[in-house]
Amino acid sequence: MSAAVTEVNPLCFSSVEPRNKRRLYSLGVPALLLVALIVALVLRFHAPPEVARLLPESDAIVYFNLKPVRAASHFDEQPVNASPEYARFLEATGFRWDRDLDRIAVSLHRMPDPNGPNGVVAYTGVGEGRFDAAKLTAYLKGNSSSIEKYAGHDIYTIPGSEGRTLRVTALGYDMVAASNMPLTEQIHSVIDRYAAGASPFAGSSLLSLRYPQVPYFSLAWGIGHVGLPFSDRGNIQIFGVTLPLSEDTDFIASVTFRGSLHLRLEELATSEKEAQKTASNLTTIVNLVRGFTPSTGTPQEVALHQAFESLTVEQKKSHVVLSANLSPTLLASAAKSK
Repeated sequence: MSAAVTEVNPLCFSSVEPRNKRRLYSLGVPALLLVALIVALVLRFHAPPEVARLLPESDAIVYFNLKPVRAASHFDEQPVNASPEYARFLEATGFRWDRDLDRIAVSLHRMPDPNGPNGVVAYTGVGEGRFDAAKLTAYLKGNSSSIEKYAGHDIYTIPGSEGRTLRVTALGYDMVAASNMPLTEQIHSVIDRYAAGASPFAGSSLLSLRYPQVPYFSLAWGIGHVGLPFSDRGNIQIFGVTLPLSEDTDFIASVTFRGSLHLRLEELATSEKEAQKTASNLTTIVNLVRGFTPSTGTPQEVALHQAFESLTVEQKKSHVVLSANLSPTLLASAAKSK
């Protein structure tokens, strides 16, 4: 008895195989595109804001996102009490920072001569918002002593008071950069970074080192030696109070919104012993300040008292964290007093 042998046409396999490949290809390409999109979104989410990535090397960086604060507090609806110089600027450009500025990042540069025209620190900033290009250009041309052409951008040099010099350039229709550093190196660096596209991996060495430690969703933050503008004989002084902190102290400061504004200032001390000393001194200052704020009175006074009561000082090894909460009442009061 012989077994029946079924012949298989090899052309059947040859026709099935390409169909499977096409099916895998049609499924694989969208999947890869989806993964690439997710990776891009994650990188963009974790990346520093573009205005900060454009800044040059510096001793510190501070950043403010004004859009959500403006939407919540409506501080831009308050009347403007402008100085004569600012009033002329408003009339010429139509630009109001409280209404038109959305984001701004500023780098702080320690000056070698604290008694020079710039004092202890000079600044380079990048702002993003709404600008009338024609009006702004006309104002800059009318007030500049010279115009430098660099990498397709016009840099306007505007003489300031006491020997200071301000350089301003428009990076794009919604972005402007300025620097009062004595040399052009910093403003050139901003233009170069802008031309390079400001990828999520771009930015100064300080930004790369410290930004990953900034809390997510911060409306404002500062990293590095942010106490430089408040320097007084080597220490940090605020509202006449000398803090037990050197001007060279490395900080990570942030402001987040959790029903109220949450302020967090973290000192990166050189050792646990130094951090313990700082924490003890700050606790003493906090207790003294609390004693000078009345617990009753106007809503603003009560809100201020609650803010001081919320102050806490905590040591975490070589780090010291000072935190506080600002209520909506206090924020509304500050907005009305603008």
